[in-house]
Parts: sequence; structure tokens; C-alpha cells
Amino acid sequence: MLIKIYSAALAGIDAVPVTIEVHSTPGFDFTLVGLPDSAVKESHERILAALTVNSFETLHRSFTINMAPADIKKEGTAFDLPLAIGMLAGAEKLKSKELEHYMIMGELSLDGSLQPIRGALPIALCARKEGFRGLILPAANAEEAAVVDGLQVYGLNNLIEVIHFLNGEPKDELQPDNTFEPVHVDMQTLFDKMAFPTDVDFSDVRGQFKLRRAVEIAAAGGHNMIMVGPPGAGKSMIAKRIPTILPPLTLDEALETTKIHSIAGLTNKRKGASSTLIVQRPFRSPHHTITDTALVGGGTNPHPGEISLAHNGVLFLDELPEYKRSVLEVMRQPLEDRHITVARTKETVDYPASFILVAAMNPCPCGHYGENNPAHPCTCTPAQVHRYLSKISGPLLDRIDIQCEIEAVPYEQLRDTQPGESSAAIRERVMKARAVQNERFKHSKLIHCNAMMNSRMVRQYCALDAECDKLLEFTMAKLGLSARAYDRILKVARTIADIEGAESIRKNHLLEAISYRSLDRNNWGG
Repeated sequence: MLIKIYSAALAGIDAVPVTIEVHSTPGFDFTLVGLPDSAVKESHERILAALTVNSFETLHRSFTINMAPADIKKEGTAFDLPLAIGMLAGAEKLKSKELEHYMIMGELSLDGSLQPIRGALPIALCARKEGFRGLILPAANAEEAAVVDGLQVYGLNNLIEVIHFLNGEPKDELQPDNTFEPVHVDMQTLFDKMAFPTDVDFSDVRGQFKLRRAVEIAAAGGHNMIMVGPPGAGKSMIAKRIPTILPPLTLDEALETTKIHSIAGLTNKRKGASSTLIVQRPFRSPHHTITDTALVGGGTNPHPGEISLAHNGVLFLDELPEYKRSVLEVMRQPLEDRHITVARTKETVDYPASFILVAAMNPCPCGHYGENNPAHPCTCTPAQVHRYLSKISGPLLDRIDIQCEIEAVPYEQLRDTQPGESSAAIRERVMKARAVQNERFKHSKLIHCNAMMNSRMVRQYCALDAECDKLLEFTMAKLGLSARAYDRILKVARTIADIEGAESIRKNHLLEAISYRSLDRNNWGG
């Protein structure tokens, strides 16, 4: 007897359909083929335990199971449920007529209960694309998958419920009216409820007016930025508030962001938030001990790294020189291309990585270099300062559009009891500037903000008059800036003009953009 069960395997941030073919004959053998990994091979023991606990002591059948296509590696425990259903159908313990209409995924506990899986959202999108009527998966993943419209999603708790559902029976034999209903998610209510975080706000920040202005420009144009200043100047405090001034995620961005977190298995681990859909822009702040693989993604079984988990949001690297040089250098390509390709011997996966990089660092090891404060004199030698700053390579620094040197907040500003400008007020200006950019790039599917412009677009949208052109020429020669820095100055100037509602870049816009490239590069790495 041949039975077909339909499931899916994860590939990058997407899922591909997998057909599980179960051939059963009298006997007691079990053979599993189709490039399963060790976790899939171990499913046989979990399935047998779950069947025994639920009174299916023995099926008295031999099973040969093929997971097609055989050239795609099948990983993880999410194939437990479809394999178990295939074995039960092959042993004629449940009806098989409905199996062709559903994609089935789930991990089995030894008592037959269903445990959450990774990648519920991309699996649901795959099921809809392949034309399935519905998706059967653990109840813990149901709301996440139910954001996909045009697909019936059934979140079930255990193996017995799955059997009852496929047999057309009620959940409980003692309650005939207790039928199975697909999970429904009200997307508009979800967005309205979770659109913006409320626990942090820019009104908490005192002083640092120049830095606040730079952060607004970075948010308005999607620009990377670095803050260099003494300890306690507010660098981390401001960085954590950047997501509060970014425009809300669109539905497409929310789906893509949720897919990445779902693949990484993080959607069911978010404290104090629904696991249904990520509607707040991500803010990732990895510790400086992070490895190359954890940052960019990969591993034996490839997973998204921190730069992909920050997609559509902010990646904050505090104490930048404390990160290993090799870790920082692997970011150079993603910062340019906004995606990362992880190549392994047997497979290659692509992860999106379009994020705003926000970095913070001290000006020297002790943190007080350049301060005019007798109470905190710098104790570092010139050699120590050079060695510290040279940990940040010139090519990496060149990819950071906005570079700010900041000072400690004066006492009179700290004691000011009046709240500063709120995140909502800043966000309104940011969204107006983004609306201008959305109109500018409406014919491009890949470009959404000024920071994403390629060289051709820079020439088209950042044209300078004669006075501005002469000023930039002098600046390039004076500071010894690269061609990449030339483009990035123009992009920042374009954003400043958008914030002010100007159609063209004027001298004051260009001067402000240049001021964000004025770090002394004599001590920085080559």
C-alpha cells in the first residue's frame, strides 16, 4: 500500500515542498531514505513511543519511506508528525482521502503531544503557493502561520487530535459539537496593538542635540552611523531608541522579518510579545565575543546570523573595537550588498541583511582622549590610542555614512526637568522624508531609501550646482576621501534635503553632510 504525505523543508528563509511516500507491507522493518539528517532518522524511536502511549502498540507493518526530492537535505524534528501519519495511514489506522489536501508538520513528544517547530511562516507560504487547502501543525505555531491569507491553518495539540481531524471526527468523542476550526488572525488589530514600542522614548534623552540630529538623519535615509565619545555620554541610550523613530514596518517587511526569526526559531521565544507576527523593527545588540558565523550566519546546518536577524531594523555594536577584527571585516560585503550568501560544500543559502548599522566606541582605551576635563585626564599613550583605533579598518569605516564625535553631557543639561522632544515628533519628520524617498524610488523594487542608492541613482538624484561641486572637490582633496565616501556624502546630503523638503541639494545640506565625515583618520586602521 502506498501513501503520500506532504510536508516542507527549509531552504534559506523559504520552504520547499517535500513529498513523503510511505510503502507498507506485512512485517516489522523500517527504512527511511531521501537524504534525512540524524534528527530525522531518530524520529522512528519518537514515533514508536508516541504510538505506544496512545494505544497503537504495534502496527505489524514494514515501512519503506522516501522523502522526495531526494537531493534536498531534510533536517530537524518537524517531520515527526507527517511520518507518523504516513505510518498510521499505511497501516489503515486512519482515513487517507484527506491527506492530499493538507501539508503536515510537527515534532512529537514521547506522549504524542506536539512541540513547536521552526519556520512555520515560510512553511505556510509554501503551502499556499503549492495550492494546499490547509496546513496542520502544532498549536504553538498556529497564529504565526495564520497570518497567511487564503490558507486554512489548524493548530493541534497532540497526535490523537490530528487523527480525529483527518478522520472527520470531533475533537472529543464525548462532545460531538466540539469541532475543529481554523485559526484566524486579525492583522489590522495586531498592527495597531504592536506598532511601536512604549518602554523607551527620545524624551528621556538629555542634551546631545548634535547627535540627536545625526540619528534623525540616519533614520530618515537608512544610513549607517558610528558614535565616538567618552563613557556615559549617552551613546547606548540613544542607540536603543532609534527603532522608536523609524517608520512602521509594512506588511511585506513584517512577513519577511518574521520569516527570518521563524527560521531561527525565535518567534516562540519573544518575551512579552505575540509570536504571531513581528511588527516592530528589530533591534539586535550582540555581545563583542560573538563569532564570525554567529554574526553573518551559517554553521553545519545554516541558520541566519545577527545581521539577518536585524534585517529591516537596527544592528547595534557597542564598544566596537572590542569585537574581533575578523568579525568586523565580514560585515563589509553585507553592508554593500544588503544580503549575505553562505556557501557550504553541499548547499548555498542566501539571507537578506538590509539593516542600519549603529556602532559606538570610546576615543581611546580609557575613554577620555580629547576631553578637556581635569577630573578625567586621558592616561593613554599615543601608541595605545593608535593601536585601539586601528582595530577599525579604513574600508569598514568608509562604509559608515555618518560619523559623530560627541562629548559628555554638561551638568546643567542633565538637571533639566523638561522632557526632550518625543520619539513620535521625530518619527513624524522621518516618515515625511521617507515618503519623499518612496515616491522617488517607486519604480524600483529593491531601493527604498537614500542609503540604498547605487552610483547611477546618486548621479541622477544628487546633482550639485557649481558652488557645491567646488566645495565637495576641495573637501575630497583636503580630507583624502575615497570614491565611496563621495557617494555617501551625497546620499546623506540628499536625505538632509528631503527632511527640509528641498528639491535639490543646497550648500548648507552639503556642509552638514561633510561634517559627518570629519573624524581624524590618522589613527585609524588601513
